Amino acid sequence: MFALGRHLLIELTGCNVTLLDDLEFLKQSLHSAAVRSGATVVGDSFYHFSPQGVSGVVNIAESHISIHTWPECGYAALDVFTCGDRVEPEEAARLISESLEAKHCSLVELKRGLLQQGVVNNATI
Repeated sequence: MFALGRHLLIELTGCNVTLLDDLEFLKQSLHSAAVRSGATVVGDSFYHFSPQGVSGVVNIAESHISIHTWPECGYAALDVFTCGDRVEPEEAARLISESLEAKHCSLVELKRGLLQQGVVNNATI
């Protein structure tokens, strides 16, 4: 089977709580990780919640990198979704985990768009 993309679901715990609430730091961290992992940044959208927490996405030509933070728990949910084979999604996840000083990182990978090579099937879900 051929997969159109790889979607990494990452749980980061024991993170630096100050960094988890810093919108500009998170934006810079995700942008940097995208570029350093081989992606092409095409846009972004970030939002700071009151009293704390940030949600954001960096749109990349190859798909997206998103984050949702809970500073009060030292926790971040991170997604890295890439298409093609030019980007190294694990590298993006590693860089972001390190930038947030995460004590623990767990990762699950999903193959997205599983197709028979060269054939697109119509399926009912």
